[in-house]
Amino acid sequence: MKTEVLRCSDLLLSRSAQLTSARRHSLFPSRGRKMAPTHVLRCCQRGLAWIPVIFIALVVCWSYYAYVVELCIFTIPSIGEKIIYLIFFHLSFIMFVWSYWKTIFTKPANPSKEFCLPKAEKERYEKEERPESQQEILWRAATSLPLYTRTGAGAIRYCDRCQVIKPDRCHHCSACDMCVLKMDHHCPWVNNCVGFSNYKFFILFLAYSLVYCLFIAATVLQYFIKFWTNELPDTHAKFHVLFLFFVAAMFCISILSLFSYHLWLVGKNRSTIEAFRAPVFRTGSDKNGFSLGFRKNIAQVFGDQKKYWLLPVFTSQGDGLTFPTRLVNVDVEQATVTLHPEPNKSSADVPVSPLSESQNRLLSNEQHANNTGDHLANNTLKSAESETITISVESES
Repeated sequence: MKTEVLRCSDLLLSRSAQLTSARRHSLFPSRGRKMAPTHVLRCCQRGLAWIPVIFIALVVCWSYYAYVVELCIFTIPSIGEKIIYLIFFHLSFIMFVWSYWKTIFTKPANPSKEFCLPKAEKERYEKEERPESQQEILWRAATSLPLYTRTGAGAIRYCDRCQVIKPDRCHHCSACDMCVLKMDHHCPWVNNCVGFSNYKFFILFLAYSLVYCLFIAATVLQYFIKFWTNELPDTHAKFHVLFLFFVAAMFCISILSLFSYHLWLVGKNRSTIEAFRAPVFRTGSDKNGFSLGFRKNIAQVFGDQKKYWLLPVFTSQGDGLTFPTRLVNVDVEQATVTLHPEPNKSSADVPVSPLSESQNRLLSNEQHANNTGDHLANNTLKSAESETITISVESES
Protein backbone atom coordinates (compact mmCIF):
# COMPACT_ATOMS: atom_id res chain seq x y z
CA MET A 1 0.00 0.00 0.00
CA LYS A 2 2.85 2.37 0.87
CA THR A 3 4.55 1.60 -2.46
CA GLU A 4 1.42 2.54 -4.42
CA VAL A 5 1.11 5.79 -2.48
CA LEU A 6 4.74 6.66 -3.25
CA ARG A 7 4.23 5.92 -6.95
CA CYS A 8 1.16 8.12 -7.07
CA SER A 9 3.06 10.98 -5.40
CA ASP A 10 5.94 10.66 -7.89
CA LEU A 11 3.49 10.81 -10.79
CA LEU A 12 1.82 13.89 -9.33
CA LEU A 13 5.19 15.62 -8.86
CA SER A 14 6.37 14.88 -12.41
CA ARG A 15 3.02 16.04 -13.79
CA SER A 16 3.21 19.29 -11.87
CA ALA A 17 6.77 19.87 -13.09
CA GLN A 18 5.65 19.42 -16.69
CA LEU A 19 2.76 21.85 -16.20
CA THR A 20 5.08 24.39 -14.62
CA SER A 21 7.57 24.22 -17.51
CA ALA A 22 4.71 24.50 -20.01
CA ARG A 23 3.40 27.59 -18.25
CA ARG A 24 6.85 29.15 -18.30
CA HIS A 25 7.16 28.58 -22.03
CA SER A 26 3.70 30.03 -22.59
CA LEU A 27 4.45 33.08 -20.46
CA PHE A 28 7.98 33.63 -21.85
CA PRO A 29 8.04 32.18 -25.37
CA SER A 30 11.08 34.25 -26.39
CA ARG A 31 13.40 32.53 -23.92
CA GLY A 32 13.33 29.25 -25.80
CA ARG A 33 13.98 31.05 -29.06
CA LYS A 34 16.93 33.19 -28.07
CA MET A 35 19.39 30.95 -29.88
CA ALA A 36 17.58 31.23 -33.22
CA PRO A 37 18.40 34.93 -33.92
CA THR A 38 22.00 34.37 -32.77
CA HIS A 39 22.39 31.41 -35.12
CA VAL A 40 20.93 33.39 -38.02
CA LEU A 41 23.23 36.31 -37.25
CA ARG A 42 26.29 34.06 -37.29
CA CYS A 43 25.25 32.53 -40.59
CA CYS A 44 24.85 36.02 -42.06
CA GLN A 45 28.27 37.04 -40.79
CA ARG A 46 29.85 33.94 -42.29
CA GLY A 47 28.15 34.64 -45.59
CA LEU A 48 29.24 38.29 -45.67
CA ALA A 49 32.81 37.24 -44.87
CA TRP A 50 33.05 35.62 -48.32
CA ILE A 51 32.38 38.91 -50.14
CA PRO A 52 36.10 39.92 -50.40
CA VAL A 53 36.99 36.44 -51.70
CA ILE A 54 34.20 36.56 -54.27
CA PHE A 55 35.36 40.02 -55.33
CA ILE A 56 38.94 38.78 -55.88
CA ALA A 57 37.63 35.74 -57.77
CA LEU A 58 35.54 37.93 -60.09
CA VAL A 59 38.47 40.26 -60.76
CA VAL A 60 40.73 37.30 -61.55
CA CYS A 61 38.15 35.76 -63.90
CA TRP A 62 37.70 39.07 -65.69
CA SER A 63 41.48 39.56 -65.98
CA TYR A 64 41.78 36.10 -67.53
CA TYR A 65 39.15 36.93 -70.16
CA ALA A 66 40.56 40.40 -70.85
CA TYR A 67 44.13 39.15 -71.26
CA VAL A 68 43.57 35.88 -73.13
CA VAL A 69 40.61 36.80 -75.33
CA GLU A 70 40.63 40.58 -75.78
CA LEU A 71 44.39 41.13 -75.78
CA CYS A 72 46.07 37.96 -77.04
CA ILE A 73 43.40 36.74 -79.48
CA PHE A 74 41.84 39.98 -80.77
CA THR A 75 44.57 42.61 -80.34
CA ILE A 76 48.09 41.14 -80.68
CA PRO A 77 48.85 40.54 -84.39
CA SER A 78 51.99 38.40 -84.02
CA ILE A 79 51.35 34.66 -83.51
CA GLY A 80 54.74 34.10 -81.86
CA GLU A 81 54.10 36.88 -79.38
CA LYS A 82 50.68 35.43 -78.62
CA ILE A 83 52.12 31.99 -77.85
CA ILE A 84 54.87 33.33 -75.60
CA TYR A 85 52.50 35.59 -73.69
CA LEU A 86 49.91 32.83 -73.25
CA ILE A 87 52.47 30.31 -71.95
CA PHE A 88 53.93 32.61 -69.28
CA PHE A 89 50.51 33.99 -68.40
CA HIS A 90 49.05 30.55 -67.72
CA LEU A 91 52.06 29.50 -65.65
CA SER A 92 51.71 32.50 -63.36
CA PHE A 93 47.93 32.16 -63.35
CA ILE A 94 48.01 28.49 -62.28
CA MET A 95 50.52 29.08 -59.49
CA PHE A 96 48.58 32.12 -58.29
CA VAL A 97 45.23 30.30 -58.18
CA TRP A 98 46.81 27.20 -56.60
CA SER A 99 48.44 29.12 -53.74
CA TYR A 100 45.33 31.27 -53.23
CA TRP A 101 43.15 28.16 -53.02
CA LYS A 102 45.47 26.53 -50.47
CA THR A 103 45.51 29.68 -48.35
CA ILE A 104 41.73 29.87 -48.27
CA PHE A 105 40.82 26.24 -47.68
CA THR A 106 43.64 25.09 -45.41
CA LYS A 107 42.12 24.77 -41.95
CA PRO A 108 44.03 26.64 -39.22
CA ALA A 109 45.91 24.32 -36.85
CA ASN A 110 44.60 24.22 -33.27
CA PRO A 111 46.19 23.16 -29.95
CA SER A 112 46.19 19.43 -29.30
CA LYS A 113 44.30 17.70 -26.50
CA GLU A 114 47.34 17.66 -24.20
CA PHE A 115 46.91 21.42 -23.73
CA CYS A 116 43.36 21.00 -22.44
CA LEU A 117 42.86 20.92 -18.70
CA PRO A 118 41.83 17.57 -17.21
CA LYS A 119 38.18 17.37 -16.28
CA ALA A 120 38.79 17.60 -12.53
CA GLU A 121 41.20 20.52 -12.87
CA LYS A 122 38.82 22.26 -15.25
CA GLU A 123 35.97 22.05 -12.75
CA ARG A 124 38.21 23.38 -9.99
CA TYR A 125 39.38 26.23 -12.24
CA GLU A 126 35.79 27.26 -13.03
CA LYS A 127 34.76 27.15 -9.35
CA GLU A 128 37.70 29.27 -8.20
CA GLU A 129 37.04 32.98 -8.01
CA ARG A 130 40.50 34.19 -7.07
CA PRO A 131 42.97 34.65 -9.95
CA GLU A 132 45.82 33.43 -7.73
CA SER A 133 44.13 30.08 -7.17
CA GLN A 134 43.33 29.76 -10.85
CA GLN A 135 46.98 30.39 -11.72
CA GLU A 136 48.07 27.69 -9.29
CA ILE A 137 45.87 25.21 -11.13
CA LEU A 138 47.30 26.31 -14.47
CA TRP A 139 50.88 26.09 -13.19
CA ARG A 140 50.35 22.51 -12.02
CA ALA A 141 48.80 21.55 -15.36
CA ALA A 142 51.58 23.26 -17.34
CA THR A 143 54.50 21.48 -15.61
CA SER A 144 54.46 18.67 -18.18
CA LEU A 145 53.88 20.94 -21.20
CA PRO A 146 56.58 22.51 -23.42
CA LEU A 147 55.73 26.12 -22.55
CA TYR A 148 58.34 28.87 -22.50
CA THR A 149 56.30 32.03 -23.08
CA ARG A 150 54.19 33.86 -20.53
CA THR A 151 51.77 36.73 -20.31
CA GLY A 152 53.03 40.24 -19.68
CA ALA A 153 52.55 39.63 -15.94
CA GLY A 154 54.45 36.32 -16.08
CA ALA A 155 51.36 34.09 -15.83
CA ILE A 156 50.39 31.03 -17.85
CA ARG A 157 48.67 31.93 -21.10
CA TYR A 158 45.15 30.45 -20.93
CA CYS A 159 42.19 30.92 -23.27
CA ASP A 160 38.91 31.07 -21.37
CA ARG A 161 36.97 30.91 -24.63
CA CYS A 162 38.54 27.68 -25.94
CA GLN A 163 39.45 26.46 -22.41
CA VAL A 164 42.98 25.45 -23.38
CA ILE A 165 46.45 26.43 -22.25
CA LYS A 166 47.93 28.34 -25.16
CA PRO A 167 51.09 26.85 -26.69
CA ASP A 168 53.95 29.18 -27.58
CA ARG A 169 53.04 31.65 -30.35
CA CYS A 170 49.39 30.57 -30.22
CA HIS A 171 46.65 33.22 -30.07
CA HIS A 172 42.87 33.30 -30.10
CA CYS A 173 41.25 34.61 -33.28
CA SER A 174 37.98 36.40 -32.56
CA ALA A 175 36.87 36.15 -36.20
CA CYS A 176 37.39 32.37 -36.39
CA ASP A 177 36.49 31.94 -32.69
CA MET A 178 39.34 29.49 -32.10
CA CYS A 179 42.94 29.36 -30.92
CA VAL A 180 45.34 29.21 -33.88
CA LEU A 181 48.88 27.85 -33.70
CA LYS A 182 51.53 30.45 -34.57
CA MET A 183 48.81 32.90 -35.52
CA ASP A 184 49.94 35.71 -37.80
CA HIS A 185 46.69 37.55 -38.54
CA HIS A 186 43.17 37.05 -39.84
CA CYS A 187 43.02 38.00 -43.51
CA PRO A 188 39.61 39.04 -44.88
CA TRP A 189 40.83 38.62 -48.47
CA VAL A 190 41.16 34.87 -47.92
CA ASN A 191 38.42 34.62 -45.25
CA ASN A 192 40.78 32.55 -43.15
CA CYS A 193 43.21 32.85 -40.31
CA VAL A 194 46.85 32.85 -41.43
CA GLY A 195 48.93 30.73 -39.09
CA PHE A 196 51.23 27.74 -38.86
CA SER A 197 49.28 25.53 -41.25
CA ASN A 198 49.01 27.99 -44.16
CA TYR A 199 51.59 30.74 -43.63
CA LYS A 200 53.80 29.39 -46.42
CA PHE A 201 50.78 29.31 -48.75
CA PHE A 202 50.01 32.93 -47.85
CA ILE A 203 53.57 34.03 -48.69
CA LEU A 204 53.43 32.20 -52.01
CA PHE A 205 50.00 33.70 -52.71
CA LEU A 206 51.47 37.18 -52.29
CA ALA A 207 54.51 36.26 -54.41
CA TYR A 208 52.57 34.76 -57.33
CA SER A 209 49.91 37.47 -57.26
CA LEU A 210 52.72 40.03 -57.52
CA VAL A 211 54.27 38.11 -60.44
CA TYR A 212 50.84 37.83 -62.06
CA CYS A 213 50.17 41.57 -61.81
CA LEU A 214 53.70 42.53 -62.90
CA PHE A 215 53.54 40.29 -65.95
CA ILE A 216 50.15 41.68 -67.00
CA ALA A 217 51.21 45.30 -66.48
CA ALA A 218 54.51 44.83 -68.36
CA THR A 219 53.00 43.07 -71.39
CA VAL A 220 49.90 45.28 -71.61
CA LEU A 221 51.82 48.57 -71.34
CA GLN A 222 52.73 48.88 -75.02
CA TYR A 223 49.16 48.20 -76.17
CA PHE A 224 47.86 50.53 -73.49
CA ILE A 225 49.99 53.30 -75.02
CA LYS A 226 48.90 52.38 -78.55
CA PHE A 227 45.22 52.53 -77.61
CA TRP A 228 45.79 55.79 -75.77
CA THR A 229 47.50 57.35 -78.83
CA ASN A 230 44.91 55.92 -81.27
CA GLU A 231 47.46 53.76 -83.08
CA LEU A 232 45.08 50.77 -82.89
CA PRO A 233 41.45 50.64 -84.06
CA ASP A 234 38.89 51.75 -81.49
CA THR A 235 37.14 48.49 -80.55
CA HIS A 236 35.56 47.11 -77.40
CA ALA A 237 38.96 45.53 -76.57
CA LYS A 238 40.29 49.01 -75.87
CA PHE A 239 38.38 49.36 -72.62
CA HIS A 240 39.44 45.91 -71.40
CA VAL A 241 43.09 46.66 -72.09
CA LEU A 242 42.93 50.08 -70.43
CA PHE A 243 41.25 48.80 -67.28
CA LEU A 244 43.50 45.73 -67.23
CA PHE A 245 46.60 47.90 -67.00
CA PHE A 246 45.16 50.16 -64.30
CA VAL A 247 43.92 47.24 -62.17
CA ALA A 248 47.20 45.32 -62.50
CA ALA A 249 49.26 48.38 -61.59
CA MET A 250 47.04 49.19 -58.61
CA PHE A 251 47.18 45.65 -57.18
CA CYS A 252 50.90 45.46 -57.87
CA ILE A 253 51.65 48.50 -55.70
CA SER A 254 49.50 47.33 -52.80
CA ILE A 255 50.77 43.73 -52.88
CA LEU A 256 54.42 44.79 -53.15
CA SER A 257 54.39 46.57 -49.79
CA LEU A 258 52.60 43.71 -48.02
CA PHE A 259 54.87 41.08 -49.59
CA SER A 260 58.02 43.00 -48.61
CA TYR A 261 56.80 43.28 -45.02
CA HIS A 262 56.12 39.55 -44.72
CA LEU A 263 59.50 38.69 -46.25
CA TRP A 264 61.07 40.79 -43.50
CA LEU A 265 59.01 38.90 -40.92
CA VAL A 266 60.15 35.55 -42.32
CA GLY A 267 63.78 36.65 -42.17
CA LYS A 268 63.34 37.61 -38.51
CA ASN A 269 61.15 34.56 -37.71
CA ARG A 270 58.38 36.73 -36.30
CA SER A 271 54.65 36.85 -36.78
CA THR A 272 52.68 40.05 -37.30
CA ILE A 273 51.47 39.84 -33.70
CA GLU A 274 55.02 39.39 -32.40
CA ALA A 275 56.20 42.35 -34.47
CA PHE A 276 53.81 44.62 -32.56
CA ARG A 277 54.10 42.87 -29.18
CA ALA A 278 57.31 41.02 -28.33
CA PRO A 279 56.83 37.53 -26.84
CA VAL A 280 57.49 37.24 -23.11
CA PHE A 281 59.76 34.43 -21.94
CA ARG A 282 60.72 33.35 -18.44
CA THR A 283 63.62 35.79 -18.56
CA GLY A 284 61.51 38.66 -19.94
CA SER A 285 60.32 39.93 -23.30
CA ASP A 286 62.55 39.33 -26.31
CA LYS A 287 61.62 40.43 -29.83
CA ASN A 288 64.24 38.07 -31.28
CA GLY A 289 63.44 35.14 -29.00
CA PHE A 290 62.54 32.77 -31.85
CA SER A 291 65.16 34.04 -34.31
CA LEU A 292 67.74 31.39 -35.24
CA GLY A 293 69.60 33.25 -37.98
CA PHE A 294 68.48 34.16 -41.49
CA ARG A 295 68.86 30.73 -43.11
CA LYS A 296 67.24 28.78 -40.30
CA ASN A 297 64.44 31.31 -40.07
CA ILE A 298 63.59 30.73 -43.73
CA ALA A 299 63.76 26.97 -43.21
CA GLN A 300 61.24 27.24 -40.38
CA VAL A 301 58.60 28.40 -42.90
CA PHE A 302 59.71 26.84 -46.20
CA GLY A 303 61.47 23.69 -44.99
CA ASP A 304 64.87 22.19 -45.70
CA GLN A 305 64.33 21.03 -49.29
CA LYS A 306 64.63 24.00 -51.60
CA LYS A 307 62.96 22.19 -54.50
CA TYR A 308 59.62 22.53 -52.69
CA TRP A 309 59.96 26.18 -51.69
CA LEU A 310 58.09 27.54 -54.71
CA LEU A 311 55.31 24.95 -54.60
CA PRO A 312 52.20 25.48 -52.43
CA VAL A 313 52.68 22.23 -50.51
CA PHE A 314 53.20 22.10 -46.76
CA THR A 315 56.92 21.85 -45.92
CA SER A 316 57.20 23.99 -42.76
CA GLN A 317 59.24 22.55 -39.92
CA GLY A 318 57.69 21.23 -36.73
CA ASP A 319 54.21 20.67 -35.41
CA GLY A 320 53.28 24.24 -34.45
CA LEU A 321 53.21 23.43 -30.72
CA THR A 322 56.86 24.01 -29.84
CA PHE A 323 59.51 26.15 -31.48
CA PRO A 324 63.29 26.34 -31.06
CA THR A 325 64.54 29.50 -29.38
CA ARG A 326 67.84 31.35 -29.47
CA LEU A 327 70.74 29.81 -27.57
CA VAL A 328 71.84 33.07 -25.97
CA ASN A 329 69.34 35.66 -24.76
CA VAL A 330 71.07 38.77 -26.13
CA ASP A 331 70.37 41.15 -28.96
CA VAL A 332 71.58 39.62 -32.21
CA GLU A 333 72.63 43.02 -33.53
CA GLN A 334 75.36 43.05 -30.87
CA ALA A 335 78.28 41.08 -32.26
CA THR A 336 79.97 40.05 -29.00
CA VAL A 337 79.31 40.36 -25.29
CA THR A 338 82.12 40.36 -22.74
CA LEU A 339 81.33 39.42 -19.19
CA HIS A 340 83.70 40.49 -16.40
CA PRO A 341 83.50 38.32 -13.28
CA GLU A 342 83.76 39.80 -9.86
CA PRO A 343 87.16 39.81 -8.20
CA ASN A 344 88.10 36.91 -5.95
CA LYS A 345 86.06 34.57 -8.18
CA SER A 346 87.50 32.03 -10.53
CA SER A 347 86.22 31.53 -14.02
CA ALA A 348 84.56 28.30 -12.96
CA ASP A 349 82.23 30.24 -10.65
CA VAL A 350 80.95 32.46 -13.44
CA PRO A 351 77.59 31.20 -14.79
CA VAL A 352 77.51 30.37 -18.47
CA SER A 353 74.39 31.04 -20.55
CA PRO A 354 72.40 27.80 -20.70
CA LEU A 355 71.04 26.13 -23.77
CA SER A 356 67.61 27.12 -25.00
CA GLU A 357 64.83 25.87 -22.78
CA SER A 358 63.05 24.49 -25.78
CA GLN A 359 63.98 20.93 -26.56
CA ASN A 360 63.89 21.76 -30.27
CA ARG A 361 61.09 19.37 -31.14
CA LEU A 362 60.85 20.89 -34.55
CA LEU A 363 64.51 20.34 -35.44
CA SER A 364 66.02 17.03 -36.41
CA ASN A 365 68.62 15.31 -34.27
CA GLU A 366 71.33 16.49 -36.60
CA GLN A 367 70.29 20.13 -36.30
CA HIS A 368 70.03 19.81 -32.54
CA ALA A 369 73.55 18.39 -32.41
CA ASN A 370 74.88 21.21 -34.57
CA ASN A 371 73.19 23.82 -32.38
CA THR A 372 74.67 22.26 -29.26
CA GLY A 373 78.13 22.20 -30.86
CA ASP A 374 77.87 25.84 -31.89
CA HIS A 375 76.80 26.76 -28.37
CA LEU A 376 79.75 24.99 -26.76
CA ALA A 377 82.15 26.52 -29.23
CA ASN A 378 80.87 30.05 -28.75
CA ASN A 379 80.71 29.88 -24.98
CA THR A 380 84.34 28.89 -24.35
CA LEU A 381 86.02 29.99 -21.16
CA LYS A 382 89.36 31.68 -21.35
CA SER A 383 92.12 30.96 -18.89
CA ALA A 384 91.67 32.00 -15.28
CA GLU A 385 94.48 34.53 -15.57
CA SER A 386 92.60 36.72 -18.06
CA GLU A 387 89.37 36.48 -16.01
CA THR A 388 87.13 37.38 -18.99
CA ILE A 389 84.51 35.43 -20.88
CA THR A 390 83.65 36.23 -24.49
CA ILE A 391 80.37 35.03 -25.99
CA SER A 392 80.18 35.24 -29.77
CA VAL A 393 76.75 35.54 -31.29
CA GLU A 394 76.04 34.91 -34.93
CA SER A 395 74.62 38.01 -36.57
CA GLU A 396 71.24 37.80 -38.28
CA SER A 397 72.28 39.25 -41.61
